[in-house]
Amino acid sequence: MSKTILITGAGSGFGKGAALALAARGHHVIATTETSEQANALTSEAPQLQVEKVDITNSSDVAKISAWDIDVLINNAGYGQTGPMSDIPDDRLRKVFEVNVFGTVAATQAALPRMAAKGSGRIIIMSSIAGVLAAPGFGPYAMTKHALEAMGKAMRAELAPQGIDVCLINPAPYNTGFNDRMANSMWEWFDDSSINAPAAEIHKMIGQMVTTNQMDPIEVVNRLVELVEAETTTENNFVPENIRELLNL
Repeated sequence: MSKTILITGAGSGFGKGAALALAARGHHVIATTETSEQANALTSEAPQLQVEKVDITNSSDVAKISAWDIDVLINNAGYGQTGPMSDIPDDRLRKVFEVNVFGTVAATQAALPRMAAKGSGRIIIMSSIAGVLAAPGFGPYAMTKHALEAMGKAMRAELAPQGIDVCLINPAPYNTGFNDRMANSMWEWFDDSSINAPAAEIHKMIGQMVTTNQMDPIEVVNRLVELVEAETTTENNFVPENIRELLNL
């Protein structure tokens, strides 16, 4: 049965892939992007999508969500930031929380009243393997994904009595470009004057590990399609399924 699905952060990566795949399967997809430029580009490329500019950190943009009668919300929009916790600038730490945590909560709260009114709906939260693992240098990002784990688990229990399903998806590193940008982000401000400068080589090594041999994002896209169409979901959905065993988690 065709569903109306809103995807945040659909201008690239998992969000864009899922939007195209779900539309091809007959669903009505509202693909949202952070900027108007991204929206225009996606509209030109994929006229089968309803493309809207929704910056989830902008309250006026987020208010648009409450007007759409959606069956599934995929909270995919995210921002990556790396660097040692002892040195991370306050503004950079706040930004990653504003997007990944507060923006995701705001988008979800905007979608929920209509779902509650009809007694059905699904919220899919883009977590990460970083939601259960915090590697050196990736603390700022992992903090936000740990927060989303708490959000998703609490809301799954809170909203089930209203017929609303909440689940999390936890990808390992996939080749969308996101991880590469995130791994490089700390070098925009980190320098040898840092108290953590002796650990710089460790951060470089971890960054290289995360960005080497990344997997094909179609695996995550396919899992998102499955979660949208499934009768029921599990709380966490790791992609690939054996990633926790591979990392001894």
